[in-house]
Amino acid sequence: MLTVSQLIANGELEPALQQTQQQIRQNPADAKLRVLLFQLYCISGLWDKALNQLNVLRDLDASTLLMVSTYEQVLQCEALRKEVFAGRKTPLVFGQPQEWMALMLEALKLESDGNHPQAAELRNLAMNQAPATPGSIDGTPFAWIADADVRLGPCLEAIINGRYYWIPFMQISKIQLEKPTDLRDLVWLPAHFTWINGGEAEGFIPSRYPGSELADDARIRLSRLTDWQPVAADTAHGLGQRLLATDVDDYALLDVRSIELAGAAEPQ
Repeated sequence: MLTVSQLIANGELEPALQQTQQQIRQNPADAKLRVLLFQLYCISGLWDKALNQLNVLRDLDASTLLMVSTYEQVLQCEALRKEVFAGRKTPLVFGQPQEWMALMLEALKLESDGNHPQAAELRNLAMNQAPATPGSIDGTPFAWIADADVRLGPCLEAIINGRYYWIPFMQISKIQLEKPTDLRDLVWLPAHFTWINGGEAEGFIPSRYPGSELADDARIRLSRLTDWQPVAADTAHGLGQRLLATDVDDYALLDVRSIELAGAAEPQ
C-alpha cells in the first residue's frame, strides 16, 4: 500500500485524500494529519473544508495558531479572487491608480459577458500604456516583465496582510521567493516584497492561475505544469503554475528565487 506522500508524488490526489481522512478517523487529535488534510483540501479548491480544518487546529494545537490565522485570511482572499476574475468585483490596487489598470479590470468584466473582442482591445490599449519594468530574475537581466496570462500582464497578484491585491510590477523593487516546502506552497508561495519607496512586506503570490483547483489533471492542481485554455481568437487563459514572461525567457514561478526591478521605463 502506497503512503500518502507516494500517492501525492504520483498525482493520485483523491486516494491521498481518502487515506488521510482514514488516518484522522483513527487519530483525530493528530495535528500534523490535520495540517496535511487542510493542504489537500486547498490543492483541490475545497475551501470550506480547508477552513473547517483550520478551526479544528485552532482548538487542537496552540502551536498552529499563527498558521491558522494566516491561512484563514488567505482563504478569504481566494474567494474574492474568484469574483475578481469573474468580473464581479475589483481587487485592491497597490500604489497610485493607473488608467491602464482600470482598462485591465474592465476587460475582465467584458470577458465575463462574452465580449471577447472588446476585452482584447482594452488589454492591448492597456499594454501599450503600461510602462516596461526592467530588472533581473535570479541574476538574468530583462528589459520588461509581465505575467504570461493576458488577464494580468503588467500586474502581479499578491496577498499582503491578509488582503488581495493587484500590484503593478513598476511599484516593486524586489521580490524574494521561498523555495516550496509544503503542499500549501503549491497554492500560495510565500514572498518578501520590497517596494520602490523602500517599504517591505511579507505576503503570498498565488502559485496557480484561478480555476486550476478544479482541473482533472493533478499536475495542474499541483502546479507541476502550465496549460493554456483558448477562450477566444488569440486569447487563452492560464491553468496550473503561474508563468512570468520577459523579453529573454519565460519563468515558472516556483523555480524563481529572486526578482529585482529597476523602475519603470516610459512606454515608447
